[in-house]
Amino acid sequence: MPRPTIAIEEATIPPTLHHTLAQWQPILAPGSDVNAGVAAHGARLSDIHGARLRTMDAEGVEYMVLSLTSPGAQGEHDKDGAERTAREANDWLAGEVKKNPKRFGALAAVSMHDAAQAAAELRRCVVELGMFGALVNDWQSTGADGAGRKYYDTDEFDVFWRTVQELDVPVYFHPRYPPLEELRTGQGAGGAYKGRSQMLGAGCSFHLDLSWHIYAVCSSGVFDRFPRVQIIAGHLGENIPFNLWRADHWLNKPQKRKTRPSKQDYTYYFKHNVHITTSGNFNTAGLKYCIYEIGLDRCLYAIDTPYDTIEEGQEWWRTNDLAEDEKNAVGRGNAIRLFKLPLDE
Repeated sequence: MPRPTIAIEEATIPPTLHHTLAQWQPILAPGSDVNAGVAAHGARLSDIHGARLRTMDAEGVEYMVLSLTSPGAQGEHDKDGAERTAREANDWLAGEVKKNPKRFGALAAVSMHDAAQAAAELRRCVVELGMFGALVNDWQSTGADGAGRKYYDTDEFDVFWRTVQELDVPVYFHPRYPPLEELRTGQGAGGAYKGRSQMLGAGCSFHLDLSWHIYAVCSSGVFDRFPRVQIIAGHLGENIPFNLWRADHWLNKPQKRKTRPSKQDYTYYFKHNVHITTSGNFNTAGLKYCIYEIGLDRCLYAIDTPYDTIEEGQEWWRTNDLAEDEKNAVGRGNAIRLFKLPLDE
């Protein structure tokens, strides 16, 4: 029988940050009452030791790696505000994990306005607070109106990636929504979604936007400069594994090889520097393809609570037809090794 699972992309938020959820309520639940919606959504996110833990017990989830819900610090275009948000979330989450460290661990939130400050906060969280890595919610909003974007594929972020490599912890890349002002005005990078709200979120925009960022990091030379860095892409790798052959076919053409910033192609980096998870993508055939394409040891289990339920994730996990050794590797063993969790495989 497969062992109990470890779920690694599981969202939470401090009660003191519930107010940050209000702006996203019209997207998450169109037509709902904002105040009631925020209260209910915030309660689900902030619950760790109550209904969440009871459901974990009932469904066979041994351990969760928790992280600040999207967009977190990446949604704060003010540098000081983003750094405060990250630190507040990290201090709160570390305190919650200490209440039950046998069942919960955490990933650090970091503001990416300043790579050196992000590196310092990550170091604090890993060394002092006992966290197992970081989670970033796609690009960092910047500028007076939040329309600016920072991506992490440039040498500006080398100090951050150097620290990640030194600490030997992974960085989880998680999606986010575009700024609401862009959705309202139709301007900026997120403006294309104006009038197309059905395309926002997990169904479309999340993997389109985040896969671009991951492609950029993979092809930029970051992993050549820092070859031991490991990143994680949820939702079956934001669909990238299913496009690796075509992406490589283009990137490996002789004329492209001469000018590309990276030494290797996308598949190489996915087999050496990227892990994928099942968060919110309970697709057995898709997971089997990822195992085939990038290797069993690079595939991990996640649920994406509370946006997907523990019950749904575990029902799929119990009933899919992966071999028992594959289930044990994806469901727990790979996470224990990647995060160095204090658990038995």
